[in-house]
Amino acid sequence: MCDELLQSGETSRATQSPSEASGTGQGTSRRQLLKGAFSASVAGLAAGAGLMGFSNVSFAGALTKEQRDGMSPDDIVKMMEDGNKRFRAGKMKQHDYVSQQRATASGQYPAAAILSCIDSRTPAEILLDLGLGDAFNARVAGNICNDDVIGSLEFACAAAGSKVILVMGHSACGAVKGAIDNVKLGKLTGLLSKIQPAVAATKYDGDRTSKNAEFVDQVAENNVRQSIKEIREGSETLANLEKEGKIKVVGAMYNLGDGRLEFVD
Repeated sequence: MCDELLQSGETSRATQSPSEASGTGQGTSRRQLLKGAFSASVAGLAAGAGLMGFSNVSFAGALTKEQRDGMSPDDIVKMMEDGNKRFRAGKMKQHDYVSQQRATASGQYPAAAILSCIDSRTPAEILLDLGLGDAFNARVAGNICNDDVIGSLEFACAAAGSKVILVMGHSACGAVKGAIDNVKLGKLTGLLSKIQPAVAATKYDGDRTSKNAEFVDQVAENNVRQSIKEIREGSETLANLEKEGKIKVVGAMYNLGDGRLEFVD
């Protein structure tokens, strides 16, 4: 078979025109077109990479002890505010999570401790553009407070050095709706009972049902205030740290509709 292929090749070369045999004409034109197309593709990819900033990407590193200790509670609150602004603008930091994971493997220096709801749409680290090791996050339906949560916050601040406690509620909270409707369902019943004082404390003359979004959100905001009150009254440790100016306890509401975080009084 090898002999047949060789003979076929020799016959083919013998029948080529002078231009084809010398590599000119249509064969050369085809090669030139392919070469030009390849060069254009490479140039386009290079230009695209430049436009996307691949040549000048900087990644956010993990928070160090020196950085955390050098910030005041107000600095940390502003850090979270600015992070939410970047989130809403679609200009979040480039997080190298693998690098952050390695940097925090031997120690962590979180600046804040966040108490937030378990709602799948409210991951605080993403909404505030935080990286691995930047914040503790205790999540429970309705961001309610109990002894276990308070103990966790004491660990975060008194033992690990966090300087801000953020209680973050959100709009259209299902747990708040359940408390308004007086839902009874296993262990959830007891959890919702912790939100119901916020329902009673909300002054509202209109429709006081879970179908009224405005009422639901006002209750959720009062529930944030209630959790802050329980933190201060339930922990002498945290209350003293706040009185000494070493930590700050703040509350905020996250809007599911526009992604905005607004701090509450």
